[in-house]
Amino acid sequence: MSRNDRFEELAASVGGFYRSWVIYLGLELGFFARIAEQDRAGISAAELATAAACQPEPVADWLRAAHAGDLVDLDGGRARLAPDVASVLLDDTHPEYLGGQFVVAVVSSLDYAGMVEFFRTGRTIAERPPRFHRAIEAVTVQDIAVFFQEGLAELPDLAADLTRGGRVLDVACGGGKWLISIARRFPETSLVGVEFEPDSVERAIRRVSEAGLGDRIRVEAQQIPAMSYREEFDLVYLQDALHELPDPVASLTASWAAVAPGGRLVVLEWCLPAATGEGPPEEPTLQAELLWGIQLDERYQGTTMYTHDGYDDLFAAAGLPGPTAVDLLSGATIFMVRRPA
Repeated sequence: MSRNDRFEELAASVGGFYRSWVIYLGLELGFFARIAEQDRAGISAAELATAAACQPEPVADWLRAAHAGDLVDLDGGRARLAPDVASVLLDDTHPEYLGGQFVVAVVSSLDYAGMVEFFRTGRTIAERPPRFHRAIEAVTVQDIAVFFQEGLAELPDLAADLTRGGRVLDVACGGGKWLISIARRFPETSLVGVEFEPDSVERAIRRVSEAGLGDRIRVEAQQIPAMSYREEFDLVYLQDALHELPDPVASLTASWAAVAPGGRLVVLEWCLPAATGEGPPEEPTLQAELLWGIQLDERYQGTTMYTHDGYDDLFAAAGLPGPTAVDLLSGATIFMVRRPA
């Protein structure tokens, strides 16, 4: 690559930093949603500021920045949102949803004041604030779509079993969105969610109550390795959570102990790319760039992501049978172990 080409590429990355903040503000303040509501009529900067209860000057600047980043069409002083942008940034019902990714990337970066010192000393961030856990919830709605649209398509027997009913345990359930989605899709199921982060427990309990599902969903606050369930659940599920837990091996052991005879342990994760043999890493790809960027954040908070082989090692260390791995179109992987009936 020539120097000019490399300059253009890296300059685009600087623009990407500002674009990420433009997207985050557009999501957090509801700008994108309000523009989308206007359809082809569009909305002016002043109208958008009034609708969002924001100051007019920065909103006008935001619109210009969004237009410059090809996110918003600004014509005749009125902003419109293209359907493809609205789909990728606002519609969280499909695996291509990226709105949550921008939210978590920006919110995570707010904690990076000590990142340089972490590299020098190895001292991780002491505790992530509640805003971080809420941001993680914004990104994991993509995982819910992946589970329903890709995971269940690859595991038709699981979908059939859930249709018939059974008991379901969501380990590290966060704000409870997956629990509510399962309860609505499979009305014969009864569900329990376990979560250790207090802010997430509160949100999960509130959401379950607001959804009118308190008779079928119970949310419990406890540490994952301390779970005392013994062969009680037909499905035990961990969604993009195992690698985040302080003790993933003990958490896997406790989760497997909760699986009833004939039941399944299902773990959905995004795996790091693996180097091939003793040679150099795989060729650079966008997905690898995103995953290794996330890994830096994981290291900073004292956790880590894993390769396929790394997850196999976790299952072995926890005393579980080797999992069946199903790679999904989105890039996520489902690891599944079934207890004999």
